[in-house]
Amino acid sequence: MPAPSPPPVEAAPAAPSVPTPAPVPPAPAVSPVPAPSPAPPPPPTAAEANGSATAGVAASPVSSLDTVIVTGLRGGPPRTVANSPAPIDVINNEQLLNTGRKELGEALASLLPSFNFGTNQGGITSIVRPVSNRGLGPGYTLVLVNGKRRHNGSQLTNGGGDTSGSNPVDLDMLPISAIAYVEVLKDSAAAQYGSDAVAGVINIVLKKGASGGHVAVTGGRLYEGKGDLDFEKGEADVGFRLGPGGFLHLSADARRRGQTWNNFFATNPPFSPATNPLNASWNGDGAHNGDPKILAFNLAYNLEVPLGEARLYSFGTFGGRKTTIGNNFRRPNGTAADPLLFPNGYYPLNNTAEYDLQDVVGIRGLIGGASVDFSSSYGKNRVRQYSDFTINPSLGASSPEAFKHLATYQFEQWVQNLDVTKGVEVGLPRPLQVSAGVENRTDIFSTFAGEPLSYANGGYIFQPGDQDGDPNLGKPAAVGAQAGVNLAPADATRLSRSVLAGYLDLGVYPLASWYNGLAVRGEQYDDSSGTTVGGKINSRIDVLPQVAFRGTVGTGFRAPSLTQIAYAQTDSRTNINPVTGAIVPSKTVLARNASPLARALGAQDLKPEKSVNVGIGTVLRPFDRLSVTVDAYQVSIKDRIGRTGTLAGQGIGDVLVANGYAATDFTYYFANQADTRTRGLDAVAEWSHGFGAAGYLSLSAAFNANKTVITKVADTPAALAALAAAAAAAGDTTSSLVFFGRAPAGDLTVNIPYTKLILGAGWRVGTVSLSVLTTRYGSYDYVRSQIQAQDTSYGAKWLTNVDATLAVTDALEISVGAVNVFNVYPDQNGPLDPATGSSGLRYGPAPFAPTGGLYYGRLAYNF
Repeated sequence: MPAPSPPPVEAAPAAPSVPTPAPVPPAPAVSPVPAPSPAPPPPPTAAEANGSATAGVAASPVSSLDTVIVTGLRGGPPRTVANSPAPIDVINNEQLLNTGRKELGEALASLLPSFNFGTNQGGITSIVRPVSNRGLGPGYTLVLVNGKRRHNGSQLTNGGGDTSGSNPVDLDMLPISAIAYVEVLKDSAAAQYGSDAVAGVINIVLKKGASGGHVAVTGGRLYEGKGDLDFEKGEADVGFRLGPGGFLHLSADARRRGQTWNNFFATNPPFSPATNPLNASWNGDGAHNGDPKILAFNLAYNLEVPLGEARLYSFGTFGGRKTTIGNNFRRPNGTAADPLLFPNGYYPLNNTAEYDLQDVVGIRGLIGGASVDFSSSYGKNRVRQYSDFTINPSLGASSPEAFKHLATYQFEQWVQNLDVTKGVEVGLPRPLQVSAGVENRTDIFSTFAGEPLSYANGGYIFQPGDQDGDPNLGKPAAVGAQAGVNLAPADATRLSRSVLAGYLDLGVYPLASWYNGLAVRGEQYDDSSGTTVGGKINSRIDVLPQVAFRGTVGTGFRAPSLTQIAYAQTDSRTNINPVTGAIVPSKTVLARNASPLARALGAQDLKPEKSVNVGIGTVLRPFDRLSVTVDAYQVSIKDRIGRTGTLAGQGIGDVLVANGYAATDFTYYFANQADTRTRGLDAVAEWSHGFGAAGYLSLSAAFNANKTVITKVADTPAALAALAAAAAAAGDTTSSLVFFGRAPAGDLTVNIPYTKLILGAGWRVGTVSLSVLTTRYGSYDYVRSQIQAQDTSYGAKWLTNVDATLAVTDALEISVGAVNVFNVYPDQNGPLDPATGSSGLRYGPAPFAPTGGLYYGRLAYNF
């Protein structure tokens, strides 16, 4: 975990066991099942409500180790990070702001060594960029807000290092201004919170101050690049008291980011003007992929009021986002060009308009000495895809140059929870904590077809003189609005699923210094996923005040997501030809698992993924201001779902035509493909010390090593194996019929750094605060196709962020900083396209933003 905004000079806190030296106030517990005490805690101060103390104001900071946590256990005495039975990190609002990052997902990835941010800079998947946790994709981490399940997004991951097709929570639709702190449980919690908590849980705790607030504006600019390099953000939050013991806290932010790119095509050798006449004058600007333009806003509220002996609570968020996404250049001598509309080629755009909302209402209190919590939640995410600048080449010169509706995606979730916790005296040093609950969840996933001209095949055939040299004479033009995902009526879907779950969670203290937790959870799905029962045992023993050991064994069950089961699309972007490795404009069909096309190619009903998680660790506090934690883990997953290799060529031409597609189309589908085993190590150390008038210094280090291997590969389905055998017997060299290809295998095993190290330092003296955060991303490999020669290895990189804050008054702060201050870029791609020598995108799927350094300034007023 990261580093630091150091505490004020006046403080001398105990050192934490996770590297977050920034002061984190002990916020009131917000949990799926609250602590037994019915009395509400006193409202926090304005500074506490904002997640940090105001710079320059004397405060009694609380180390992150001493922060009361609510994730990973239910009931019993309050626990802190220091005595948690499982590894957990806490990040406060100030640390999120000091990263300089504009979105929550990237900020978290810059602060947590076990998190990696999948930068995908092409197409619609550049909006929702996957965050991997402990080497596993975003679909394996459960996201909570105030202890309640957050609804998923509507867009599936199909790039950025994750091609599993799950639809993860879009973290960037949560306003950072609303967040008090974030708890990250780095342990399996499927038996406690839900089957999708295989890699851990993120619990985002909202601010709950009854008074005070803050207003801030931030502006900055990338060091270099093409396009609009500027970004701006404004944010505010304010608290109100609602009668005795009640509060309403409101938050809002708005941000704008320009569209940027730096992915010129590198050529070696240069393109031949003889074979591609217009290449002689081409400047090499081959792709406007990069950071999309974003205009977004997010609103949030958090409310609690006494209701007799109970408390009524409600919280919610609402946000909107519009984007403009660049894409690869459509060359004038390609099949996606039009000789009359764009004789010199064009850069198509992909646009999205999105809204996202969630609202939770609940009541909690004591009944018969037991703490009872009942809540209901509804969430929705809807995205419309369109294009302000593109054509459907198959329509010829009659093609529109803009399409207002290419596809719409929607996900809805309705959840009801009833949770009960009670402490029972059984003659042990501490009461037996008994927690039980039920949950009913309904998920609905829908997609809607675009306008007919966006996916129509107009049948245009290139004529003599259309293009210089007539490279495509007699060939059909590309079909579909370019750079977009074009959903036809046959692709549209609506699928719902209900899940009924119940759990029992026990906390036992055989000794005052020895905690044991036992959780059992059953879930019943109303579809083919069926019924499952999972369990978890975890234990912690403090052998000395300075030494503790902890361990976990748990099982998980992840049902196929609705997107993996029901999603289908027709993609008119560029793709890698699976046989030649060339980047080509292509029509690529993602076939629904149950569709006739997928079944003809061997698709079978998706099976749930089953997992076993084992962890063991130690907590050391050899000195008052030094702490060290080391946790090793292993996660084994059976029947992982992923995307097949790209299937193409003469070998499946008849199957494609029989199902209404062109024989030249590419296709793939989702399937259970492999078993994997992930092993890793998390280590965290922190030291802090006060030097009187010289200030207060805090140092931290956090390290993660992570490796995933494939332990078993599923057999190629019989239907696909028969087609491959027939193609081989006929001497067909045009076909690629690989069920589990090298690229999908690489997505599971090698496309994230093997190691990640974060070093942090923070110093505060008087009214000045300085923080430095340096991250080393270890080396990794990228497997992009079936052609081994196209594999690329990326070396380790060191990135440094700096932030300096001056408290002009007790309320007014001025900050300046830089992200990636030394302007470090990932290694460049090697040659990719064997026909042209083009490397495609200049940078591959880096674990950090491949846009170089940026600088920013921030003005904040706290009240």
